[in-house]
Amino acid sequence: MNIKRKAELMDMLCSCNGVCDSNQYFDNLQNLGQDLKNSEDFIDITNFGTALASIERLIILNSLKEKDRCVCELEAILDKSQSTISHHLRKLERANLIKSYKQGNYTYYGLKKDQLQSFLIILNKVFNSA
Repeated sequence: MNIKRKAELMDMLCSCNGVCDSNQYFDNLQNLGQDLKNSEDFIDITNFGTALASIERLIILNSLKEKDRCVCELEAILDKSQSTISHHLRKLERANLIKSYKQGNYTYYGLKKDQLQSFLIILNKVFNSA
C-alpha cells in the first residue's frame, strides 16, 4: 500500500472508530488481515470454494452422493466431453473432495463424504465464532 493511501486510511480509521492511536490500530488491522490470509482454515475454505465454483462440479458432487461413477457415466450426466469431465475431476481431487480407483479398464470416482463434512464444519466454525 502506498504511503498516501495509508495516511488517508489512518485518518479515516481515527474518525470512524474513535481510535486515538491510528498507527497501532492500523498495524493491528494489517496483522489481522495477514493472519487470516495465512490461516489454514481460510486456505481450506478457499480450496473448497474454488472446487464448488462451477455448476458442472456441483453436478458431479451431487451425482456421486448416490454412488461411485465412472467417467462415461459423468459424461452422460453432464453431456460434456471426457476431457472436460477430467478437468473438473482434477479440481475436485485437488480439493480432496473425491477419490478415484481403478476397476478393470475404468476409473471410478466417489465422494469423500467425511472430507465434505469436515469443510462444512470449518465453515461453520469460522463464520459462527463471531
